[in-house]
This record gives sequence, structure tokens and C-alpha cells, in this order.
Amino acid sequence: MTKRLKILDIWVDAITKPEAMQKVADILKNGQRPHAIFAANPEKNFSVPKDPELHKIFEQADILLPDGIGMVWAARTLYGANLDRIPGAEFFEDICALAAQGGYKVFIYGSTEEVNRQSAEILQARFPGLLIAGRAHGYLGIKDMPALIKHINSSQAEILFIALGSPKQEKWFGAHKDSLRSVKIVQGIGGTLDTIVGKVRRAPEIWRRVYAEWLYRLLKEPKRLKRQKVLPLFMVGVLHKKFKQVICSLGGS
Repeated sequence: MTKRLKILDIWVDAITKPEAMQKVADILKNGQRPHAIFAANPEKNFSVPKDPELHKIFEQADILLPDGIGMVWAARTLYGANLDRIPGAEFFEDICALAAQGGYKVFIYGSTEEVNRQSAEILQARFPGLLIAGRAHGYLGIKDMPALIKHINSSQAEILFIALGSPKQEKWFGAHKDSLRSVKIVQGIGGTLDTIVGKVRRAPEIWRRVYAEWLYRLLKEPKRLKRQKVLPLFMVGVLHKKFKQVICSLGGS
């Protein structure tokens, strides 16, 4: 069983990328229910605990990816753990590759109709053999949910990608997971489809290698500054917790 580490107010899996992919492969072979994959990052450390419903859904996820360098740094600082940084966007493509190789059916739900359609075409070209059994844009209302669930179930998709953004995608899963019949893997992928079609560009490889993708995105999208303001608070919180750990260890020695 994967070890889970508590980083301030949320959990993250102490898992490597190969281990996470092996877990997905095992679930696709033997799973009997929908298994959720969500990204854990510093922003969610502040947003998730404020919503009891969301917090419960998040903590019950089967895989919580260490999505940002902040979580990797925090795990090393607090527990001495060396986690792989596993960006949700990259993990999404790894699952697509696995689906193409294994013949698993995929359903893509979310984003605009145009982005959804284009991303499906691009993914099928990028991963020959990828079976996209169905798709639906993300601008459906509550009254459309029964038809959407029927569409997903009739597609017999084993993998469902939800591109609604957080917390909508997590809450959608919490509300509808018991209605999904054939789905075994559900991943919340946020704005990944925008990246696939080139509407939003990922940081160049050199930025990613030095763990500065967050800075690149901030420079390209200044509107993200409000979201990034949590990073200093997150760092202070982690250092404060580490300080208390040290004090407690000295007191017990």
C-alpha cells in the first residue's frame, strides 16, 4: 500500500512515477470501481480544507500526485522523503499512452466543445491506437447529467478524464462516481486540454528541469499572481511545522 504523507492540511502520496503508473495498470486490469487520481499542490492545501465535502472527496482519492515542486520540497523538509514531481498534465499523457497500448477506452469530459474536439484529434494522432470512445464539453447543466452519465456508461470507457478545473472536477466525481459502470480510472486534469491544443503553452524543458515551471506560467499569465500568493504562506507553514518537529524532538531527547 502506498504511503501517504500529510503536508500541512492535505495528504500526498509518497510515490514515484513508475509506481503510480503501475498502480494505474493494475487498477485497469483488476479494478471493480472508479478510482480517482487528483493532483496535490500548495494551492489545494489552502482551498481543499475550507470545504468539508471537497476535503472528504480529496482524501478518499486513490492516488494523490505530488504535482508541484512545493509538495516535493515540503515532503523532503518534513519527512526526509524524496518524492518524484509528477505533473498531472504529464501523467495524463502517460495514461493515454498506456490506454493506446492496452486497448483501453477513454472518455474526455470538459473544456469547450472546440478544445475538447481538437484535443481528442491531437491525442489520437500522438498516441496511435488510442480509443476515444466518447467525449463531452464542460458546459453542461445539472439537467444534462443523466444524459452525460448514460453517454459515459454506453461508451464502456475504462478511463475518464475530467477537465472542469478544481474544485468542480473533484466534486463531480464525488457526486457521480457511484453511477459510473465501466470506468476504473478517473483523473481530474484541469486545464490540460488547453495545453494539448496549444491554447496555453507549457514551460520549455529547461524551466521544468530547474523546477521553475510555476515562474514561467506566472510570467506568461500575470493573472495567476493571486493564486501564487499562497506559495509564501505555504513555505512559512511548512517551516513552522518543521520548527515544531525539531522542538518536540529536542524535548523528548
